[in-house]
Amino acid sequence: MSKVIITNIGTIVSGDIHNPILDGTTIVIEDQYITAIGGNNWIEQDALIIDAKQTTVVPGFFDSHVHTTIGDYGHRQQAAGFLESELHGGVTTVISAGEAHMPGRPKDPAGAKAAAILASKSFYQAPPAGMKVHGGALILEKGLTEKDFQELKEQGVWLVGEIGLGSVKSPEEAAIMTEWAHKYGFKVQMHTGGTSIPGSSTVTAEDVMIVKPDVVSHLNGGPTAVSPAEAERIMRETDFALEIVQCGNPKMTDFICRKAKELNNLNRIIFGNDAPSGTGIIPLGIIRNICQVSSVSGIAPEKAICMATGNTADVYGLNTGRIAVGREADLVIMDAPLGSVGETALEAIAAGDIPGISMVLIDGKTVVRKSRNTPPARRQAQTEEQ
Repeated sequence: MSKVIITNIGTIVSGDIHNPILDGTTIVIEDQYITAIGGNNWIEQDALIIDAKQTTVVPGFFDSHVHTTIGDYGHRQQAAGFLESELHGGVTTVISAGEAHMPGRPKDPAGAKAAAILASKSFYQAPPAGMKVHGGALILEKGLTEKDFQELKEQGVWLVGEIGLGSVKSPEEAAIMTEWAHKYGFKVQMHTGGTSIPGSSTVTAEDVMIVKPDVVSHLNGGPTAVSPAEAERIMRETDFALEIVQCGNPKMTDFICRKAKELNNLNRIIFGNDAPSGTGIIPLGIIRNICQVSSVSGIAPEKAICMATGNTADVYGLNTGRIAVGREADLVIMDAPLGSVGETALEAIAAGDIPGISMVLIDGKTVVRKSRNTPPARRQAQTEEQ
C-alpha cells in the first residue's frame, strides 16, 4: 500500500459547487484514492509527505471537449504533445468530442465503429503522460443500427462525439440514434451553433431539444454561437449540461454564465477547450475559462473551479473531479502567481490572473512538479524528498 499525505494546505476547493470550500489542512491518499480529509493529526511516518506551503488544493481539471485522434498528436494543428501540455495547465481528465480530425477518417458505419474502438482502447492502454483520456467518441454516420451501439459498448466505447460532425444531420434521425445510445449507457454530445469544419452543420435550440443529448457542446460557440435568445431557450427549457469552450465566443460566455447564475443553474456548466481546432491549441484553456468567468462574469472563483471539475465528473459519471473520501486522487496544488494583485490562488483567479501550478497528482502520484506553462507560484509545494 502506498500512502501520500498533503499537509499544510491553505484552502481546499472541493469540486462540489453546492459546497465548494472544505474545512481542513490535510488530505490523505492511500493507493489511488482519497481516504481522509482533516487536520495534521493524520500525518504518519510511513507516508510520503507533501507540504502545500499554505496554498490551494483543487481537483484535477477536466477538458470536456477535445478532438483527439490517436496518441498525443493534434493533426489539425500538426502539434505533438498537446495533451501533456494541458497536464501542465492542471488538466488530468480529457473527454473526446469525436476523432473528427483523424486522417482518412472512415465515414461508413463499420469504419466509424472501428475508429471509435481503436481510439478508445489505445488511450486506455497508453494514456499520454498518465492522463485519464476517454477517447473513441463515436461520430454518427448514416446506416448505424441499434446493434452497433450494443457492440460498441461491449468493446468499452461509451461516448458519442458531438452530433453534427458526421453524415447524420437530421435531428429526427439523430434522436433515434441518441435513444439507442442512451439505452446502452452512452453519454451523448451535440454540436450547437454555426458550422465549424467542412461537412458539419448549423444546430439550433429546436434541434437540440429534438435530439435530447446529455451535453450541449460549446453553447458559447464553436466558434460561432447561437443567439442569446436561443441559448436562453436551451437553458430554460432543458436540463442538459451546458458546455463553455475556450475556442468560443467570449461575449456569449459572459451572457451564459450570468444567466445561469440568475437561474441558479451553475451546476450545469462544464468547461472544454474545443481543440485542436482552427483556433489552435490552448494548453491553459481550462484555467483561462475559470479566470474569465470569475473575473468578468462575477462567478466566485471556487465555483468556477467546480465547473471545471465536479460538474463535469457528475455529467460523465466519473469518480474524480471532487476532493472527497473515496474519490480518485487527481489533484492540483496552486498559488497566486508572482506579481499578482491576489494573495492566494482564488484571489488571483477573481482578478483574472492565471494561478501558478506547483504540483499535479494523478491517482496520488506526482506527475508535474512546477508547471512549465503557468506563471511561477509564489509558494512552491514540496515533498520531503526535496
